[in-house]
Amino acid sequence: MSLKDWISKRLKKNIKLAKHAGFCYGVKRAVETTKKLKSENQDKEIFVLGELIHNSHVINELSNLGIHTVEELPENGNAICVIRSHGAAPEVFETTKNKGYEIVDLTCLDVKKVQHKAIQLVQEGYLLVIVGKPEHPEVCAIKANAQIYGKNVIVAPDVTTLKISEEEIKKHKRVGVVVQTTQRLENLQGIVNYLLPVAKEVKVFNTICASTSLRQNEAKNLAQESDLMVVVGSKKSANTTHLAEILTGITDTIHIETENELKNFEDLIKKSQNIGVTAGASTPDAIIENVMKELNKYDT
Repeated sequence: MSLKDWISKRLKKNIKLAKHAGFCYGVKRAVETTKKLKSENQDKEIFVLGELIHNSHVINELSNLGIHTVEELPENGNAICVIRSHGAAPEVFETTKNKGYEIVDLTCLDVKKVQHKAIQLVQEGYLLVIVGKPEHPEVCAIKANAQIYGKNVIVAPDVTTLKISEEEIKKHKRVGVVVQTTQRLENLQGIVNYLLPVAKEVKVFNTICASTSLRQNEAKNLAQESDLMVVVGSKKSANTTHLAEILTGITDTIHIETENELKNFEDLIKKSQNIGVTAGASTPDAIIENVMKELNKYDT
């Protein structure tokens, strides 16, 4: 056993949870409102079109309450349809209304702002660049809302992808940029830096939400004083995976969905003296608490 391991084994571990970990405002609003809808409408079916948030434990909890998560709504519309926090395309609202559903729109207010900025840029004649993952539901909704007013829209997760459209960018000359709310600032900066010498005019709206920026900055600071960072949240959650990507460049980092996965990293946890914990915006408090309890067992 090395001296470092010997000392680590005998010193009390410092396990610190980030202050801004777990549900953000938009997610909390979506989950609490959906549960309240069911409690106040026991006689009505409630459908959520797509996963309300990217967390399987929350989806299972909603299912146990009788709230149905579906990819396509039944034709019989005598029910309530919840639009999830990521938003939806205008045609989704129209189709749902035409089927007879009562619509409850729980699109995150920050996502709504991105949609409005995207529409504004298209209406002003800019070629719109959406920085984000093309397949992500939030990005799909932003794109669909913007394309009602013009078809000149490009979705780019990174500079490499955007370069494919360089000729189109040069042709339009005026480029407007919005960004998926949970993206990394570094990714936005990289794309803007690429666009500046290519386009004649670049108009940028930094639409990364305040909660995402705060969470990422706090986690980075915590990582700088930690031997190990534990990121808790769904592998499907964009903001959680971005957290893990950022922290991996600072210190040893593991990304887990529940406390059960900690056993896979037992050696790393045992040798780490200072452990920081953060969690994505769609991670329930109960899961974070279970992770903290499990980590503290390594301190006995």
